[in-house]
Amino acid sequence: MKEKGSRAAVDERYAQWKSLIPVLYDWFANHNLVWPSLSCRWGPQFEKATYKNRQRLYLSEQTDGTVPNTLVIANCEVVKPRVAAAEHISQFNEEARSPFVKKYKTIIHPGEVNRIRELPQNSKIIATHTDSPDVLIWDVEAQPNRQAQLAQMESRPDLVPPDSRPDLILRGHKDIAEFALAMCPAEPYVLSGGKDKSVVWWSIQDHISALGDSSKTESSPGASGSKGKTANDKDSPKVDPRGIFLGHDSTVEDVQFCPSSAQEFCSVGDDSCLILWDARSGTGPAVKVEKAHGGDVHCVDWNLHDVNYILTGSADNSVRMWDRRNLGSGGAGIPVHKFEGHKAAVLCVQWSPDKASVFGSSAEDGFLNVWDHEKVGNKKNPNAPAGLFFQHAGHRDKIVDFHWNSSDPWTIVSVSDDGESTGGGGTLQIWRMSDLIYRPEDEVLAELENFKTHLASCAPRS
Repeated sequence: MKEKGSRAAVDERYAQWKSLIPVLYDWFANHNLVWPSLSCRWGPQFEKATYKNRQRLYLSEQTDGTVPNTLVIANCEVVKPRVAAAEHISQFNEEARSPFVKKYKTIIHPGEVNRIRELPQNSKIIATHTDSPDVLIWDVEAQPNRQAQLAQMESRPDLVPPDSRPDLILRGHKDIAEFALAMCPAEPYVLSGGKDKSVVWWSIQDHISALGDSSKTESSPGASGSKGKTANDKDSPKVDPRGIFLGHDSTVEDVQFCPSSAQEFCSVGDDSCLILWDARSGTGPAVKVEKAHGGDVHCVDWNLHDVNYILTGSADNSVRMWDRRNLGSGGAGIPVHKFEGHKAAVLCVQWSPDKASVFGSSAEDGFLNVWDHEKVGNKKNPNAPAGLFFQHAGHRDKIVDFHWNSSDPWTIVSVSDDGESTGGGGTLQIWRMSDLIYRPEDEVLAELENFKTHLASCAPRS
């Protein structure tokens, strides 16, 4: 009975949200997934048009084992601001696939795809975490499209196509590394954390190859067409780490590079700790904040615009913002602010690339909250958490990942795993809130006043 009641409440909340789409959003697209995806990332933009831009989108298909797990590269049409009609964005079928998202290429992934991260210097190069100790590197343009082989399984279920082979394998973990994965903005470095309680650091350049060189795409191990090869096959080049950093007492859940330094990074884990590392001073913690949260810490992000600020999200339902200048080496650390608006564990936090004080957080409660820490002291609604100015309620189950679009300001892709609520796959949504929500109030009021005058001039005269 309790479960039915909670489902009814979610359905009611969703219906209310759907009725508000024309008011809250400048653009919205809903894409039903057959299988859940645990990660979603924007890839490179490859075409600009008058009303929309085309961009790559990286997803995965987390299957039940009857068909292979896959890494999906899709082409996404991103509608430009103030183009979509209100009626159009509110009329969509939850059970259908969006015309704005089209599958471009499929890679048969050796194991589940738990995390996807793109290389900032070349976003055609991505890293994936799976249910093994290895980190896999893929040149998605050089990799062959395996969709035809997957289609053959429909007529021949006994025919299981071989896994695609990664272009590079990063080794160094001694146990499974499922989620903690990051790419460095400054250098082609990769960072990973795992169940072995370690943070492992590699340079892709330690393997001299033509990776990412479009003139030599045939050199990609995945492009050879050989059958029966897996991620652990001898034909995939291997890279050993530059450093293994020890300081956590439990599984490392997330890692992040400092945006301005290839040598500085941070990590969080199930030991409730936030640790800052500096590779120049050894493999021990530079700063360790004990009990950063009252539960496991699932996610961390470092501010792109002000490298003093770090976000953490936890199983204690809160997001905390830290100023690294205030973190003592003795384990002391008081967050700048605690953001408490979620009703379940926070799974993902990310700073906005468009405004230094804005960030998003998604959680198991099915909400993606958008916050502005500069608004914490200017609370106008006593019923709303301090700093919260937008709440995306379009998902009906836990939102496992989201990603701000750096090419199209204020555009977000988010994905939920709907298996528990519907027994089905997942939901991918691409959306952009109305600019009337985040622009300066005086500017918005001035525009609305002009709009009011325009409406009056259009009104029929008696």
